[in-house]
Amino acid sequence: MSEGLTRAQLLRFGAASSLALGLPFTAHAQRPTPMNTRPIPSSKENLPVIGCGTWLGFDYRPGTAEYQRLPGVLDALFAAGGTVIDSSPMYGRSEETTGELLAARTTSPQRDKAFLATKVWTSGRDAGIAQMEQSFARLRTDRIDLMQIHNLVDWRTHLATLRAWKDQGRIRHLGITHYTASAYAEVEAVLRAEKQLDFLQINYSIDAREAADRLLPLAAERGIAAIVNMPFGGGGLLRKLRDQPLPAWASEIDCKSWAQVLLKFVLSHPAVTCTIPGTNRPEHMAENAAAGSGAMPDAAFWRRHADALPIVFR
Repeated sequence: MSEGLTRAQLLRFGAASSLALGLPFTAHAQRPTPMNTRPIPSSKENLPVIGCGTWLGFDYRPGTAEYQRLPGVLDALFAAGGTVIDSSPMYGRSEETTGELLAARTTSPQRDKAFLATKVWTSGRDAGIAQMEQSFARLRTDRIDLMQIHNLVDWRTHLATLRAWKDQGRIRHLGITHYTASAYAEVEAVLRAEKQLDFLQINYSIDAREAADRLLPLAAERGIAAIVNMPFGGGGLLRKLRDQPLPAWASEIDCKSWAQVLLKFVLSHPAVTCTIPGTNRPEHMAENAAAGSGAMPDAAFWRRHADALPIVFR
């Protein structure tokens, strides 16, 4: 991603098509390539562009068929070069499941490379500390890579705690999250007011492009990494597209499925650092992760082929 992009340029791209790409379009890949990475502005650490969200997909107990598939999901993520696993205490058993699965990988070097992200989702300083301590225990770790204030719940209170914990080395990065456009004004206000945020997690997809108008450009301007949740529009996009044949041009951007097309759209925005599609199926994780490598489209590519996506380009 070009570090020379200005806010004005990002806004022009957003106004023209609600998307853009900081990397040049490349020819069809001749061989598999490693997953792309993009830098976290505050730490300069490179983050793989496809991770795994755990909402619904990891909320299972040992012994269930769904739980038995989950080690394969992590295998697929790590094999493709991914590291980000995002969870929350509001996701049922997902934090606990993630901790169990990683702890079981006692001989795997990837266990230590996992970029663990979770959230605080309660009101009050003491309640927030208690919930975050529970997350450390459930994830079976003494350091969390990214702690986020979920949906901005009591964000001023929790931000003070997180700053102290970051100074102490208990967390490596801190951020805020939301998933609905009705909260964008508040999200924007927080981004403008706070100078020590490392991450914004926000929804963005081919049929919900509002974040590209102001939030993603603002995050880039403020040096804040952006994680995209709901890249499939909460699953509705794939249901809409599954009966449509994959267009021939998909091969130009190394896509073999609609899921990969939708993920490449999200990654086309230069402010996006990573996206976290959720799944509990290894084959879907492998399919999703493959969208993080190969050719990447630019804004002109999507405008040129918008007529092939009548359901979402209206």
